Amino acid sequence: MCGIVGYVGPRPALDVVVEGLRRLEYRGYDSAGVAIVGDNELQIAKKAGRIENLDKLIASESATRAITGNTGMGHTRWATHGAPNDRNAHPHLDASGRIAVVHNGIIENFSALRAELESAGVEFVSETDTETVAHLVAAHLTAHGGSLADATRAVARRLQGAFTLVLLDAEQPEVVVAARRNSPLVLGVGYGETFLGSDVAAFIEYTREAVELGQDQVVEIRRDGYTITGFDGTPVTGRPFHIDWDLAAAEKGGFDYFMLKEMQEQPGAVRDTLLGHLVDGQIMLDEQRLDRQDLREIDKVFIVACGTAYHAGLIGKQAIEHWTRIPVEVEMASEFRYRDPVLSRQTLVVAISQSGETADTLEAVRHAREQNAKVLSICNTNGAQIPRESDAVLYTHAGPEIGVAATKTFVAQVAAVELVGLALAQARGTKYGDEITTEFDALCAVPDQISAALAAMEPVRELAREIASAKAILFIGRHVGYPVALEGALKLKELAYMHAEGFAAGELKHGPIALIEDGLPVVVVMPSPTGRPVLHQKMLSNVAEIKARGARTIVIAEAGDAAAREHADHLIEVPALPTLMSPFVTTIPLQVLAAEIALARGCDIDKPRNLAKSVTVE
Repeated sequence: MCGIVGYVGPRPALDVVVEGLRRLEYRGYDSAGVAIVGDNELQIAKKAGRIENLDKLIASESATRAITGNTGMGHTRWATHGAPNDRNAHPHLDASGRIAVVHNGIIENFSALRAELESAGVEFVSETDTETVAHLVAAHLTAHGGSLADATRAVARRLQGAFTLVLLDAEQPEVVVAARRNSPLVLGVGYGETFLGSDVAAFIEYTREAVELGQDQVVEIRRDGYTITGFDGTPVTGRPFHIDWDLAAAEKGGFDYFMLKEMQEQPGAVRDTLLGHLVDGQIMLDEQRLDRQDLREIDKVFIVACGTAYHAGLIGKQAIEHWTRIPVEVEMASEFRYRDPVLSRQTLVVAISQSGETADTLEAVRHAREQNAKVLSICNTNGAQIPRESDAVLYTHAGPEIGVAATKTFVAQVAAVELVGLALAQARGTKYGDEITTEFDALCAVPDQISAALAAMEPVRELAREIASAKAILFIGRHVGYPVALEGALKLKELAYMHAEGFAAGELKHGPIALIEDGLPVVVVMPSPTGRPVLHQKMLSNVAEIKARGARTIVIAEAGDAAAREHADHLIEVPALPTLMSPFVTTIPLQVLAAEIALARGCDIDKPRNLAKSVTVE
C-alpha cells in the first residue's frame, strides 16, 4: 500500500528519492519521509501528511542541516499500525541510530517480536510494526557482525506476513538492502547507479531497464550493480525487462489532475489492450501456459477481483456466458477462499488486478492453485506477483494510472475479460472463426466510440456542478447496465465522499424504492431499445416509478432513444454499441459526473481520503 524508493549512485540521493516519492504518492499519503547516508551517519526527515509537508520540513531545516549524500531511501505511507502522525512516519531507527528501515505491508507476528525486544530492554518510540525490524537488524549486527544483507536475511526469516523492507546502515554507506515477500518491489538499473521502487514510476526518469524480484528474496544494490539472494542466502537471478513507457506517461500532460488526463486516455488504453491479440484469425494471450485442450476442458469459470475490477468481472460474466455457455461466477476476492468454493482441474479462475499485487486477489489465486484450478490473470503491471503465479496472463496496456480512482484501467479490464471470453469460445468451438473475428472487430471499433462519448461530456459537467450539493445519488441498471451502475456509485463514493448506491433496477420494488424522495437524483443506465428491447421497456417502467415519486431522473441512453427522452429530466446520449460492449461508453458520463461533483465539493480527485491505489494488505 505504501510507496518506497531506494537509490545508490552519483546523484544527490535526496533529489532522486523525493521526486520518486512524488510519483508514488498515489500509493499512500498519510505521511512521508527520507533517510540519506552522509558522513557515515543517517540523516532523517519525516512528516505527517502529504509530501508538500516533507518539502517544507526539509526547506526549514536546510539552513542548519543540509541533507547530503548519494545513498538513500524514502517512503510515503498508507497507515496500518499506528495513527498517521510524525512519530509513526517512516523511516524508523534502532536505538543507536545506526539502522533505518522503511516498510510496505504488515508484519503479522510483530506483537511477539516487540514483546521479545521490550523484555531485552529495547524502548520503542512508535506504534508501528516496522520499528521492530530496525531493532532486530541492529541486534543481529551487534551479536554477529557481518553485512547488512546478512542481518536482513536473518531477520526476514523470522517475519510473518506480507512485507517489503528497505534498509540503510550508517556504517555501510554505499549499499541499500531490501527484502520482499508478498509485497511489490522492482529494481532499476542505470549507468553507475541502481534504484529500488514499489513501482517503476519511482525511477522511470533515470532508466527504463528493470529487474523483477521474486518472493522471499533479498537484494543488495550498489552503484555498480546488485546481488539477489533468497532469504536462505542462495544466489538468485532476477528477470530483466524493459519499461515500454516513459516519464511523460506518468506526468499530467497539461491537465489539472491525473484522473482528467487518464479519462481522456481511455480510447488508447482499449486500443493498446486489443492490439496484436488476433493473429491469423486466432485469439492470442500474452503469456499462456495453458494449451487449447486445457481451455476446451473448462466447465466452470470464477472471476475474482476487488472494487472496480470486480465490476469489470461482472460485465465479463455476461460476455463469457453468452459466447461460451460456460457458467460463470464473479466473486469478491476478499471472500473467495473463506467460503470454500468448489474448484477442480476443469475450473478456470480469472483474477483481475490493475497492480497485480492486490493482496486479497493474490491469496485467491494461491487458493485456486492449491485446489488444482487453472488461473488466468488480467493485469496492468508487467511482471507483478499475480501474473507470475498464474497459468496464463493477459496484460492490459493502459499505461501508468496515477489517479486512485480507476478509469482507463477499468475499460481496459473490460476489453481484456471479453478477450478471454472470445479465447474460450474459440477453444471450445462455441463460435465459428468468422464470428470470433466479427466480435473482435466490434471491440476494435470501441475506442472511436469512447472518443465520441468523451467529446460530448460538457453538459454532464454542467449537470454535475448543479447537483453537487445533493445528499445522495442512486444509480440503477439492468443486465450489463447493473455493474455500470455499481461502478458509477463507487466512483462517487471514492471521489466526492457522497452516499451513493447502485441497484439492479428490477429490485427497486423489493426495498430500495423506499429511498426515493422528492428531488433525489437517480442515474439510470438505459438498455438499448434494439439490442435489449424487453429490458428497455421494463427499464422505462422503472423510471416511471421513481419519477412518480419525485426523483430527478438522469438517463444515460443510446443516441436516438426517443422513449428515454420522454422519461428523463436530464438525458445523456452515448454512441450505440452492441449490448455487451455498451459499458465502454455508458461508464464515461459516470466518471465525468463523479469527478466534476468532487471538484465542485472541493475534493482532491487524484488522492481521495483514506484510499490508496494498490491494496497490498488484507
